[in-house]
Amino acid sequence: MPEPGIRSAFRRSPALPRGFALEEEDLLRRLYVLPSGLVWGEQAAAAIISGNGWPIAEGWAAFTTLGVILRLEDGARLAAAPFAEVVEWAEGEGPEIARHVGATVQRIGNRRRPWGGLVLDQPAIMGIVNVTPDSFSDGGEVFAPDAAIARGLAMIEAGATIIDVGGESTRPGADPVSVEAEEARVLPVIRALAARGVCVSIDTRHARVMESGVAAGARIINDVTALAGDPQAMAVAARSGADLCLMHMQGDDPRTMQAGPSYACAPLDVHDGLAGRVAACEAAGIDRSRICIDPGIGFGKTPEHNAQILGSLALLHGLGLPILLGVSRKSFVAALSRGEPAKLRFPGTLAAELTGLDAGVQVLRVHDVPETVQAVHIWRAMRTGG
Repeated sequence: MPEPGIRSAFRRSPALPRGFALEEEDLLRRLYVLPSGLVWGEQAAAAIISGNGWPIAEGWAAFTTLGVILRLEDGARLAAAPFAEVVEWAEGEGPEIARHVGATVQRIGNRRRPWGGLVLDQPAIMGIVNVTPDSFSDGGEVFAPDAAIARGLAMIEAGATIIDVGGESTRPGADPVSVEAEEARVLPVIRALAARGVCVSIDTRHARVMESGVAAGARIINDVTALAGDPQAMAVAARSGADLCLMHMQGDDPRTMQAGPSYACAPLDVHDGLAGRVAACEAAGIDRSRICIDPGIGFGKTPEHNAQILGSLALLHGLGLPILLGVSRKSFVAALSRGEPAKLRFPGTLAAELTGLDAGVQVLRVHDVPETVQAVHIWRAMRTGG
């Protein structure tokens, strides 16, 4: 049940929908499936072999239940049933629905290609290194290049597999910086970490910084605007050869993204927004295998929207891409708790991150690397040991 004051994103239905007819184009925008009932290890293998489950990304998890979501004019309705029953239902509802559900299930199950050169066969930890004076949680802590490099190396030693280097704060209301200033902050750090074999991600929304960051050794471009914030970003990303993280943000400017965010159904709208950006990348010649998606918790969303999206994260597996979750120390944790300052939000952060792992996400973007790595080790042991 949702927390008091948090509404569900969906209205519950007692049975799968029957006898409805949708044009194929409507199917793509109105009918969704939500994997649930996840199991791991030998339980996952047993469910798949028996026909009562299906893998997520050919990985360590399988889902045994499917929610069927029908988007309506005034919201969305959700019904859930065992996996095999939903497959039978889809076949009984006609060839268009059977094809649509079948194709989505196949995308959920397909193996994800390596991202940033990393095989995503276990949760990956992306450590955050903000070379900024004003980031919401750690601004100014590692503003000097030597300090930022040392922090990145310490995170790798503690178990991170990716270091995300950013030179501009994207907190609500933050002032933009010039691309020259951003490059001066991040390029020495990227070069030093990449020279030591670290998988580096450049966190930027500016095409010029994307290009110079990749030239300095970054393997991943992580853009909060999903390559929509700079008119040159798509072309630069396409020819860079780097892998990409596309994040959902309502609005096109972090300074104003929290000015009255509104959604018809937050989980579905985020899904559709990301699907649209993936399609735009493909149209620009970027292969899907280079893309990871991020629901953008806290970017143009209220605490209620964030909670709804986190409660339905597995919906994004239907896009057939790795999922990155960034919730570390964000203000929604305080909003849903007791108003704690950023550096006292780790327990709530970890609760949200473990919710993400339970939904099958592949990458966690975090400030607190040693603590998160320990938690992930214990989570994996409990999920795969029985």
